[in-house]
Amino acid sequence: MKSSRGIKHWLGAVLLALWPRAVFAQSCALCYTQAASAGQRMIEALRSGILILIIPPTLMSLAMIYILYRKRNQCRQQELAVGSEQW
Repeated sequence: MKSSRGIKHWLGAVLLALWPRAVFAQSCALCYTQAASAGQRMIEALRSGILILIIPPTLMSLAMIYILYRKRNQCRQQELAVGSEQW
C-alpha cells in the first residue's frame, strides 16, 4: 500500500515535469508586446532583470533549507536530554 502511494507521487512528479511549459506561463499582454517590439539590447536587459529577481530568493531559500537540515536534530536532542534528567 505504501509503495503504491510512493509510485503515484513519483509518477505525478514526472508528469508535471514533462507538462508543456506554456501551460504554466502567464502571458502578460503588456510584457509580451514590449518584449516583441524591443530591440536586442532591451531583450538582454529583460533577461538580466529576470535573473536578478529570481536568483536572490532562490539562494535564500536554499540557505534556509540547508540551515534547517543541519539543525533538524538539535531540538530533539535537547528535549531528550531534559527528559532523561527528570527520571
